[in-house]
Amino acid sequence: MARKQITITIDTPGRDFGKSYRLTEMPASQAEKWAARAFLALAKSGVEIPDNIAKAGLAGIAAFGLKALGSMDFADAESLMDEMFQCISCIPDLSRPMVVRGLIEDDIEEVSTRVKLRKEVFGLHVNFSMPAAGLTSSSTATGANTPTT
Repeated sequence: MARKQITITIDTPGRDFGKSYRLTEMPASQAEKWAARAFLALAKSGVEIPDNIAKAGLAGIAAFGLKALGSMDFADAESLMDEMFQCISCIPDLSRPMVVRGLIEDDIEEVSTRVKLRKEVFGLHVNFSMPAAGLTSSSTATGANTPTT
């Protein structure tokens, strides 16, 4: 089965208004290592991970994870943040959604867009809908076999 993909179109005012991005789920092996590094960095930072975190469900784990990342040393968080952005591609022209390319620096001009995309990437991996948590970007699922170039 193919990895999940979603398309995000920014609908908040600003320099990124109307820009679209394709988010693609990491392979399972990469996501597992990313999660292990994140939890180890959290533990190193002194964040107490609740014993019953598994009972919180994916939404609870997602909420805990996003809040706890703020407690992490930046040196530990930076590589995790960079790796999240490897899941994001640019769709330069939404009328041709099959044309997708890697991000360049000018593709994202607002910090708020970066934060929204980061939350969406996290949600994509834990099967938790971040738009339901109050984001203002619009998300649409794309077919698993959507071609990329």
